[in-house]
Amino acid sequence: MAVKPKLKRFDTEVIQKYQIYNGIFMNLPFDTISKTVALLPLFYETCKKGFEAGHNPTEIVDTFFKKYQARRSPESQINLLFRFIQYIERQVVLFDSVEDASFATVNNMNGIGSLRSLKENAQAENKKERLQEYLENFKVRIVLTAHPTQFYPGAVLGIITDLAEAVKNNNLQEINSLLAQLGKTPFFKDKKPTPYDEAKNLVWYLKNVFYHSFGSIYDYTQENIFDDCEIDNSIINIGFWPGGDRDGNPFVTPEITRNVAKKLKESIIKKYIRDVKYLRRRLTFKGIRERIIDLNHHLVDSLLNKADSPTVTQFANELRVIRTQLIEQHQSLYVDKVTSLINKTKLFGYHFASLDIRQDSRVHDSMFKALVEELRTNGSDLFPKDFFDLSLEQQLQYLSEVKGPMGNIEFKDEVAINIVETIRAMKAIQDENGEIACNRYIISNTQTTLHVLQLFAMLRVIAFEDKLTADVVPLFETVPDLENAPKVMEDLYTNPNYRAHLETRGNRQTIMLGFSDGTKDGGYLMANWAIFKAKEALTALSRKYNIDVIFFDGRGGPPARGGGKTHQFYSSLGPTVEDKEIQLTIQGQTISSNFGTLASSQYNMEQLISSGISNRLNDKNKEMSEENRLVMNHLADLSYDSYVDFKKHPKFLSYLQNMSTLKYYAKTNIGSRPSKRGKSTELVFSDLRAIPFVGSWTQLKQNVPGFFGVGKALKVYEDKGDFEKVQKLYNESKFFNALISNSMMSLTKSFFDLTKYMSEDPEYGAFWNLIFEEYKTSKRLILKLAGFETLMENEPVGKASIEVRESIVLPLLTIQQYALKKIQELEKAEVKDEVQLEVFSKMVTRAMFGNINASRNSA
Repeated sequence: MAVKPKLKRFDTEVIQKYQIYNGIFMNLPFDTISKTVALLPLFYETCKKGFEAGHNPTEIVDTFFKKYQARRSPESQINLLFRFIQYIERQVVLFDSVEDASFATVNNMNGIGSLRSLKENAQAENKKERLQEYLENFKVRIVLTAHPTQFYPGAVLGIITDLAEAVKNNNLQEINSLLAQLGKTPFFKDKKPTPYDEAKNLVWYLKNVFYHSFGSIYDYTQENIFDDCEIDNSIINIGFWPGGDRDGNPFVTPEITRNVAKKLKESIIKKYIRDVKYLRRRLTFKGIRERIIDLNHHLVDSLLNKADSPTVTQFANELRVIRTQLIEQHQSLYVDKVTSLINKTKLFGYHFASLDIRQDSRVHDSMFKALVEELRTNGSDLFPKDFFDLSLEQQLQYLSEVKGPMGNIEFKDEVAINIVETIRAMKAIQDENGEIACNRYIISNTQTTLHVLQLFAMLRVIAFEDKLTADVVPLFETVPDLENAPKVMEDLYTNPNYRAHLETRGNRQTIMLGFSDGTKDGGYLMANWAIFKAKEALTALSRKYNIDVIFFDGRGGPPARGGGKTHQFYSSLGPTVEDKEIQLTIQGQTISSNFGTLASSQYNMEQLISSGISNRLNDKNKEMSEENRLVMNHLADLSYDSYVDFKKHPKFLSYLQNMSTLKYYAKTNIGSRPSKRGKSTELVFSDLRAIPFVGSWTQLKQNVPGFFGVGKALKVYEDKGDFEKVQKLYNESKFFNALISNSMMSLTKSFFDLTKYMSEDPEYGAFWNLIFEEYKTSKRLILKLAGFETLMENEPVGKASIEVRESIVLPLLTIQQYALKKIQELEKAEVKDEVQLEVFSKMVTRAMFGNINASRNSA
């Protein structure tokens, strides 16, 4: 039977099924639901036609009540709007579940970008040995973060998983029950989660998704690419930030870090025990059954931290002995199951995921000073009394040489205690779970060599002495810091003591680059181009000093924060950027939307592996030409100037503060860390976190960080009659093509009719019009550049999914803007009605949940 085109499959498997199951949801026998359901389609039509006619949200809501619910009291009207919000939230969940259930049907799991496709192409081009060689040295690490972009509480995530499975199996009875459960399950959290709560939520994905999908990927690679030979490389692994990332989060303590590491170890050993119990039921052969039973008991001992419990190496070696016996004595019965478990020990060890520690350089500076003062107060001679009076060069030299032990000093300064206990926790976790369990310390906001060597010294003084089994990872974020990064790294590479440390780490240096703050600082084009240039410069520098540099990308969900079609970037790097490993953060919604099911996790992970490998196998993936580089550089400079001018606009911050949902992010209780860095009551741009910054533009449906400056830059070339130069760049550079593709997604998700009323605002009208003009210019010229009639016309399924989601939340967006407008009016009144202000503030906050969840990669 012929396979239907992808868009047709999406229509049949997703849109039509969603409509059917939404019909079931609408007919649930709940009194409040039935009344809401009867009115919501009428409200949706009022919204749709109202915006088409140029009406504002207030007019649309008033028209709806006047036309269909004229007898309702003001209080009853508000209650109905809240019920609309509750119902739409659940419609989004239903659509998520249906889309997740159909993932493997809609997407070709063995198509372009899959491991099977990679293998077959390599065989066809006689490159299989070359592919094996790359895979023996290539790695992909996804790092799960707890950054607050996930608005589904745990109970709802469970319903989504079960509902997706029921939809996949067309189990109508189960679907009906789950929809009823969904109708009664709350979506918001009464209090903020702790960092440990966040870790537990993500451990669910480790146990239920990654353990199985990563295992399947590795098994396939070993069997089909390496012809059943063992691979001396894990290829894929997982990093973990909840409980380790303390940057801007005072609630992450050393005790939390240790507890999270303990939870990770317990979780993976329990998974091993379950698999060994399965083998007990199958391997009932004489001489093997007894070994499996002993192995089971030993794993339980490991879980209880008993003395003499087996290490993960001993566990894996015992499995190898059992496998050999099966091959030699039992016709290889169930040998594939044993091999699969051995492979999982390679992937997950006793650590499950590698816990990263992260802190801001400015905090480290104060911690370092507090530590040195305490050491001197306690009579330690580790640092000279005049250390802070030394020249910078002398300080750097001393920091690279000093090492512990510092002795049993009882610290009193809380800042000093924090860094001491954090580093001790790192060492303890390595001792308990293996070195890989916690062997990276990331320095946010790295600006100077001093920032790196301060941490280097503290690690050696406090716990590791001259055997530092951890990597110091600088994170360069802003455009100036990216430009300064090569100087910092050359200082480190030429420092004999730091270089000696790198030699003990296999001459490998990990460098993290931040897309989120880069875009917030310099705009979309400049941030991405600055990171690309930094990678090129750091690659050349590292190759000069025979260092293998590994780039760790701090990416968010939307294109504005380095997200979008991520694999396109990794397949477009070319030969001037080191690509032996791909490392990137996966956060919030992106975890659930791209890696939330076995099918989506395996598909997207294979796409990442394939993109990195194909970048190396593709002989045609050449370096960007000098002509194209000049154009790209000029475009980035033009867009940067435009974006910086935009940021300097006198209404920039107050517009976000007063016209967007920025100040409501802290009320959502979705993350443990504060929504801004500083303690100032005034809004300061440098204190503004990237997630609420980008998310606020998303809620406005303006998506400024994903396109602002692009239109202005392209227009310069159009006005000069040089547009063909940009078209040449677009056609020849996969990197620039991927940038434009992602910007197109940001434009597709924009809807300026929602906030068109702001154009007439006496204070912010001119500012809104400035944004709208840039949107129109960017859209027009990107379409011209791509040769498209409509945005994303080359990605019809992605576009269709966005259209359905945007139509679901259109009433929600309308309600949110209606509430924001009411708040503005109430705040201008001579006597403020605090009760009404509280009601409408709650309405804005509640509407955020569905809006964010529907977008899937909005913050």
